[in-house]
Amino acid sequence: MGINIEKQYDKIYRYCYFKLNNAHLAEDITQETFLRFLESDSYKDAGRPLAYLYKIASNLCIDEYRKKKPSYIADDELFTEISDKLVVNPFEQEIVDRITIKEAMDELTKEQKEMLLLRYVNDVPVSVLCGMYGKSRFALYREFAKITKCLERRISK
Repeated sequence: MGINIEKQYDKIYRYCYFKLNNAHLAEDITQETFLRFLESDSYKDAGRPLAYLYKIASNLCIDEYRKKKPSYIADDELFTEISDKLVVNPFEQEIVDRITIKEAMDELTKEQKEMLLLRYVNDVPVSVLCGMYGKSRFALYREFAKITKCLERRISK
């Protein structure tokens, strides 16, 4: 099929958790994603298996969200993932830095946070993101520059 399923499993789980904010649902949706991916006869490896995998996961998360709309979707998991990679300071400074990053992240849209998760936490290639969001590479790089500028502006205050 062209992708290493074991490598992608945790990334798809993290993506589903980001969307649903529920560990049990994320596990179920992740398993269902891979079952559908492996059982798919219509796909026939059209050259973009990773984008197809994320599309299945996204659609299943949307279906789950429609079944029971959650009253609260937290971005703490994304915040923790990103801040853990960025912050290596003494304890007190780490708390201040995490709060600053959290406040900066709160200014981003849900789509922008999702893009950061996919690109920098899940290491999804830009070419796959272009297909997922229906944007050109240039438009995607422009969006990441906008996100970076927003975060830098907020963090440097």
